[in-house]
Amino acid sequence: MPPTPPAERRRLESLEPAALEQHQLSRLNSLLDRILPINRFYAERLDGVPRPLTTLDQLAELPYTYKEGLLGAKKPGDFAANLTYPRERYVRYHQTSGTRGRPLGVLDTAEDWTWWLDCWQSIYDAGDVTPHDCVLMAFSFGPFIGFWSAYDAAVARGCLAVPGGGMNTVARLELMRSCRATVVCCTPSYALHLAEVAAQRQIDVANLDVRLLILAGEPGGSIPAVRAQIERAWQAGVLDHSGATEVGPWGYGDRQNRGLHVLESEFIAEFLSVETGGPAGEGELSELVLTNLGRIGCPVIRYRTGDLVRPIWQHGEANRFVLLEGGVLGRTDDMMIIRGVNVFPGAVEQILRSFPEVLEYRMIAHKLAAMDHLRIEIEDRLDQPRRVAEELRLRLGLKVDVQTVPLGSLPRFEGKGQRFVDQRSLD
Repeated sequence: MPPTPPAERRRLESLEPAALEQHQLSRLNSLLDRILPINRFYAERLDGVPRPLTTLDQLAELPYTYKEGLLGAKKPGDFAANLTYPRERYVRYHQTSGTRGRPLGVLDTAEDWTWWLDCWQSIYDAGDVTPHDCVLMAFSFGPFIGFWSAYDAAVARGCLAVPGGGMNTVARLELMRSCRATVVCCTPSYALHLAEVAAQRQIDVANLDVRLLILAGEPGGSIPAVRAQIERAWQAGVLDHSGATEVGPWGYGDRQNRGLHVLESEFIAEFLSVETGGPAGEGELSELVLTNLGRIGCPVIRYRTGDLVRPIWQHGEANRFVLLEGGVLGRTDDMMIIRGVNVFPGAVEQILRSFPEVLEYRMIAHKLAAMDHLRIEIEDRLDQPRRVAEELRLRLGLKVDVQTVPLGSLPRFEGKGQRFVDQRSLD
């Protein structure tokens, strides 16, 4: 598939809702024509569905796809169950991180990978990345999708792309300085850790050439306190991004830093109300459901992502794609109900990051007499946990057990931060 020209990307972002629906419907029917009946996974699930679909409303009649279904009953190491072609057609292998169960091996054809890179051009557009930029990937180049597609997309854009795999944090900082990187791609956790290590080494990251950090892999880039802490340390802009190995690079930050836009020219987004299970309304807490439209070799139709979001359609921006206010707020399986109050790890992080003296933290959820309870460990330069506990009480309406631990004792993360430890199933 040929790359989408920049002018066409801008046109698609500005489409009126009815025109966007027609674009998505056409792409969806084209996808179904290509994958059925050779994709056995969806041929079985969509057997009897009348085609072509005449309205996007008919999508709601199709079954959901779950990660468990993609894993199937196969042994570890097998590929995702939704592959369209024989294995010989595929050229790239990646796998999910495995932080929530068994890793899923996902394959892409050369055409699929071109689609990934084309999606990434919209993300780079949002960051005003040009061929004059030097883009450094501060992550390990393993089977996790990470920023693999970001790297190739930067090359396709004409940027100088610098891999930072196989290096420790100090070496990456030196590489940033020597190659005069202007854009850094990493997780929010690692952006904070880079700044922390730099300060220990008397390196002022604000004096580097970095003007933009593109953050992904975990919530944080759209959490105001986290973003502000990163921007303050680096004296650089932050652009949030969200994607998934099994879905694709589906979201990118808006210019007002209000959250994430779904790349609706390449994905159909649905929103299921957490409260009712039906379609969510404006600003309602909901689970994000995605259908990718250009990944023929590994399609997902109505995929239940488990990501919790608040969709805003009436946001008044030139980019008309739906805005997820605050980005990804958390996961459906991370939500805690503590004394009748819904609490998400992202909401807690927003509060903790408002204390500049708190270097790192860990949340531990556990059961006590069949009720959810939360304990928070913090590395606090002031060693004053009561002030943090009081702020949590005021803003969440909950009394939370906050304990200090020695500085430097909590884990630091290069990839996805794992600060939320869920022990509820063990109690």
